[in-house]
Amino acid sequence: MSRKRICFIVNPISGIGRQKVIEKLIYEQLDRSLFDYEIAYTKAAKHAMELSADAASRNVDIVVAVGGDGSVNEIARGLVDTTTVLAIIPTGSGNGLARHLNIPINIKKAMQVINSGKTITIDTVKMNNETFVNVAGIGFDAHIGWEFSKFGKRGFSSYLKVITRELPRYKSQNFELIIEDKSIFKKAFLISFANGSQWGNNAQIAPTANISDGEIDIAILKDFNFLNALRIGYRLLKGNLHQSSFLEIIRTTEVLVKQEGQIAHIDGEPIEIGKELKIKVNPSSLNILVP
Repeated sequence: MSRKRICFIVNPISGIGRQKVIEKLIYEQLDRSLFDYEIAYTKAAKHAMELSADAASRNVDIVVAVGGDGSVNEIARGLVDTTTVLAIIPTGSGNGLARHLNIPINIKKAMQVINSGKTITIDTVKMNNETFVNVAGIGFDAHIGWEFSKFGKRGFSSYLKVITRELPRYKSQNFELIIEDKSIFKKAFLISFANGSQWGNNAQIAPTANISDGEIDIAILKDFNFLNALRIGYRLLKGNLHQSSFLEIIRTTEVLVKQEGQIAHIDGEPIEIGKELKIKVNPSSLNILVP
């Protein structure tokens, strides 16, 4: 049996630094009776997508994203609607898609998924001209993504510091959602467009989201006071926020959203996207390795 071709794409500055040991990990843990491997390092924003698209064009069998959610999403974008399979070695601070798919956060165990995992097909989502795999959003989480990008230091503790600083200052916004030519007006703290269930670190904004059902879960978090913030935070981490009266979930395949601001986030990475967002599911468009 011929060996499969596998390309590891590594973000050398991702998250909390575990990717620095990747070459040794590959040498020691990858089953080289099954794979011929190569390693590519990203050098700039968007480079990861170029590398993964190039690998797909060369008919590489598996592309492994070594990085956090932003890197995973970028690499996935180059593989959408191809036969090349995405695998993940999570080295970020949140690792939302990996956690949603039960891919181990332990990188040695994640490597074993590459050696012996199974391939499934999942949906991706188009937002204007951008593609995402896990979760995008507007409102408070986009604001936090923007502030976090300027904070200088990565990691969960830094993220919590930014949230604690910005939470008392932030004001809910008005949004219009147009689904099947019907307008829905909402005042919301945030709106997440959830293909997967969580932002990362097991913070599940849409606990019942199914990444392969051909629909997006629009998770609308209503305005709340400080006391309720603690309850919402607890539910978010316990995975039952969908049972709260503060969260409304609408499932659809397509939505047009009008917002007051200009920014959004895509898997935690901030982006200026404008006041109108057209969101549409691309069903069964990405192959991915899971346990």
